[in-house]
Amino acid sequence: MPVNWSPIVVFLGITVILGLLDWPGLARAVRSKLLALREEDFAVAAQLMGATPTRIIGKHLLPSFTSHLIASVTLAVPSMILGETALSFLGLGLKPPITSWGVLLNEAQNFNAVALYPWLLWPAAPVILVVLAFQFLGDGLRDAADPYK
Repeated sequence: MPVNWSPIVVFLGITVILGLLDWPGLARAVRSKLLALREEDFAVAAQLMGATPTRIIGKHLLPSFTSHLIASVTLAVPSMILGETALSFLGLGLKPPITSWGVLLNEAQNFNAVALYPWLLWPAAPVILVVLAFQFLGDGLRDAADPYK
């Protein structure tokens, strides 16, 4: 990102770039899951009964696919958080006047500073907790939305 951009624009740019890099995996997962569900007996039966493709997708495929979509999206959020944190940690993202977990962890790179100020490592704990919280939230929502349970 250019140095003369404001921190808000840099953050939005990082968000857009990470989103553009991550969406093909989600799109591929959605397509493959929907193609697999399309061949299931309930979808074929609905097609043979004369249901329109829109109705088959809306009433039969999407409810069966919701749990997979929830899991994929909630797994994508922690990867975005870790991506922004890593870029800021390496100095490629947000810069020190702005507070970010990566910027805070970047200050902990100096071992002498960590020896004198051990609390500089504390920003690592919220990163781990938030990523785990999103993982557990996604797992719980997937289990709650599972039509086969």
